[in-house]
Amino acid sequence: MIDDDDLRRLLTIRHFERRLLSLFDEGELSGTTHTCLGQEYVAVAIAPLLEPADVVVSNHRGHGHYLARYDDPAGLLAEIMGREGGLCQGVGGSQHLYREGFLTSGVQGQTLPLAAGIALRHRQVGARALAVVFMGDGTWGEGAVYEALNMAALWRLPLVVVVENNGIAQSTPAPEHLAGGIAERAAAFGIAHELVTGDDVDGIRVQLRAAVQKARDAPAPLVVEFRTNRLGPHSKGDDARPAEAVAEARARDWGAAYAGRFPEQFERVDLEARERIDAVVADVRRRPLSAWGAR
Repeated sequence: MIDDDDLRRLLTIRHFERRLLSLFDEGELSGTTHTCLGQEYVAVAIAPLLEPADVVVSNHRGHGHYLARYDDPAGLLAEIMGREGGLCQGVGGSQHLYREGFLTSGVQGQTLPLAAGIALRHRQVGARALAVVFMGDGTWGEGAVYEALNMAALWRLPLVVVVENNGIAQSTPAPEHLAGGIAERAAAFGIAHELVTGDDVDGIRVQLRAAVQKARDAPAPLVVEFRTNRLGPHSKGDDARPAEAVAEARARDWGAAYAGRFPEQFERVDLEARERIDAVVADVRRRPLSAWGAR
C-alpha cells in the first residue's frame, strides 16, 4: 500500500485541478490556468525532502507545488477565483502566488535567476536552507537559465532545480525544441544530475534523498529531471496534441497505476479527496469578491 497521506495529497491535487477546468467551463473563472494533471506525484515526492526554511520557486504550472507543501486548497482556490481569503487578495491569480517560503511566476526563465538569488542569500547568511525551483523542459530554451546555472555552479549555491520534462513545450514536442538533453546541459556546468523515470513517491524519495541532502550540507546545485506526463491541455483548453499522443500519456498515468495496485485504498481516498474539493468549491463560491488595496 501507499501511505494514506501521500495518496490523499496526490488525489487532492488531481481533483483540485479537475475542478478548475470545470469552473472555467462554467464561466466561474477569469484569465487562464495551467494544471499539473499527470504530474502531481513530482511535487508530492519532493515535499518531504524539504525543510521549513527552504524556499520553493514555482512556475505557471504550480498549483500542485503549492498544495504539496501547504495543503491549502481553500486559500489557493479563493486566490484563483478572486474571493476573500485568497493568498494574495485575488491579485496574483493562478500564476503569481506568494506565501512565506513560496512564490511563483508565469514568466518563463525568470524563476531560475530568482531561485539562484535566494540560494545566494542563504549561503551568505550561513543558513542550511535550499532554494528549490520547478521548471519545465520548454524553459531550457531561455538564456537566463544558463546565466543562472553558471552562477550557481561558480558560487556553489544550495539550489535544487526540478525539471518536469513532460516532453512538450506548450504545443512543441521536446525533440523539436531541445537539442541534446538536460543531463548534458547540466554537465556542461559541472552540475550533478538525477534522472527520475518512475512515479512511486517512496521510491523517488529513496533515490533523491542523499543527493538533496548533499546539496544542503555541502552546498552545490543539483538538477533533478523527472520524465513525466502532461494529461491535460497546456492551459485551460488548448491541447494541440494528436489524440494518440494524449492516449499514450493517459496510459502512463500514475493514477491508473495506483488504482490498479491498491484498488480498495484508492477508491476510498479518491472519494474523500473528491468530497473535500467539492466542499472547498462550495465554500469559496459563497465568499464575496476580494477587496484589496496597497499595504
